[in-house]
Amino acid sequence: MTKILYFAWLREKLGAAEEDVELPKNLATVADLIAWQTTRGQNFAAAFGEKNQVRCAVDQDFASKTTPIAGAREIAFFPPVTGG
Repeated sequence: MTKILYFAWLREKLGAAEEDVELPKNLATVADLIAWQTTRGQNFAAAFGEKNQVRCAVDQDFASKTTPIAGAREIAFFPPVTGG
């Protein structure tokens, strides 16, 4: 299982701050995961439809779209700018 965290407007659109997910084995990168997220229902399609508006961290390290996700324990999604 991988813990997926959602911050700011992503959390609002999805109605959840986090979830534990068994990721499909064919997902290799952050880009693959984002593409898969858009297939998980209307809320996910809305939240992840604008791929350039979503940033990611894998195991608390900032990640690019090509970052591998194999073995990740935690993946966080957030908008490009967050307030503190």
